[in-house]
Amino acid sequence: MKKIGIIILALIALSAGIAFQQLKSTAKTETFSLSNIALADLNSTMQNLSQWQGKILIINFWATWCPPCLKEIPDFIRLQTQYKSKNVQFIGIALDNAQDVKTFSLKTGINYPLLMAENSGKKLAHSWGNIMDVVPFTVVINPQGKIIHRQMGEFHSADIEKILQPLMTVPLL
Repeated sequence: MKKIGIIILALIALSAGIAFQQLKSTAKTETFSLSNIALADLNSTMQNLSQWQGKILIINFWATWCPPCLKEIPDFIRLQTQYKSKNVQFIGIALDNAQDVKTFSLKTGINYPLLMAENSGKKLAHSWGNIMDVVPFTVVINPQGKIIHRQMGEFHSADIEKILQPLMTVPLL
């Protein structure tokens, strides 16, 4: 019986590893249109993601009830300030209710757009590669519209900066 449990765990680990490798291998080849994605901001005004097309986008799916999400937000605030003039735009997509997000945003001073997705956000995140349906989940999209990085779980500022540096040396079209 113990051997069967070990075999099952090994198969689960193998499957997760294969899925992760597939996710990494396709990350640099997919281009997504942002023009058909519109979500409400905290004032209930619809915002189309295409308004940020041509920028380096760091789109973070998060929720106020998610401790790792809350832990990475201060870094996002600092990096948005640091890189705003270098064509970088953070966008938070909350899988949460608007009142909780408003309260948290006011308390923390989030300096980048927050959009509300609630249930539809899971579907969008899944279509962008969140195969495990976890939060936080973050994608980095280059100015040409290609997802160049997917991050399941907490995204550390040092890792973000490693991804941003080469993008900022590429001339914009």
